[in-house]
Amino acid sequence: MDLGLRGRVAIVAAASKGLGRAAAEELAREGADVAICARTAADLQEAAERIRGVGGREVFWQALDVSDSAAIAGFVVAVEARFGRVDICITNTGGPPSKLFKVITEQDWRTWIDQLLMSTVYFAQEVLPRMQKNQWGRFLTITSYSVKQPVEGLLLSNSLRAGVAGLVKTLSNEYAADGITVNNVCPGYTRTDRLDDLAGMMAERSGATPEEIFAGWQKLIPAGRLGRPEEFAAVVAFLVSERASYVNGVSLTVDGGTTRGLF
Repeated sequence: MDLGLRGRVAIVAAASKGLGRAAAEELAREGADVAICARTAADLQEAAERIRGVGGREVFWQALDVSDSAAIAGFVVAVEARFGRVDICITNTGGPPSKLFKVITEQDWRTWIDQLLMSTVYFAQEVLPRMQKNQWGRFLTITSYSVKQPVEGLLLSNSLRAGVAGLVKTLSNEYAADGITVNNVCPGYTRTDRLDDLAGMMAERSGATPEEIFAGWQKLIPAGRLGRPEEFAAVVAFLVSERASYVNGVSLTVDGGTTRGLF
């Protein structure tokens, strides 16, 4: 199936590793030019070389903090200057630590509001007017299946990612007539460094081993296994493609059946 991505220009945030990098690789494989950002320049440079090797497409990278609105604005301007336009924007960021409500500080809340919610707002403010001018665009957030089914021990993520889902649903209505789709994609337990970190945090708090934490997660998944980043990335590529032009305002779980709700 031709997804119609050849020659499109895609921004992917937090793409130096994990799900972000997998998504960027898949878009490059489908023929898109890719611009990636994350905090660490060395990791970004390594990711850019890998993405070029996969797709043979041009890759632009810039180190930045996605909670910095000025940095995001400068990045989008640089991407437009390099490629001439922005067609696709995939927002993403590292996830909050596993903490119980009684130990979460006011600063924790403020930090993760900026990282999870406001970073999405900042990207939307920059790219949606550009897409509107071109009468075509795809805005996609990488959130978590926790927007549909809260995850024990992830209070910050459960709370703030739900806010992102509300933002996305509203934007999908406001921009649909301009040829722009706005969606969430919601991964479940997928084998990345983030999951290793979470297992370590939860093991330390509970007294279990990381291996026991992983075994417990697998029991929650009807598929009986953790997801692979490339499986998630394939869904992302479809949602930002020409083929998904009538898919708008959805929060699509990619979780092996973990979410038990009907919607």
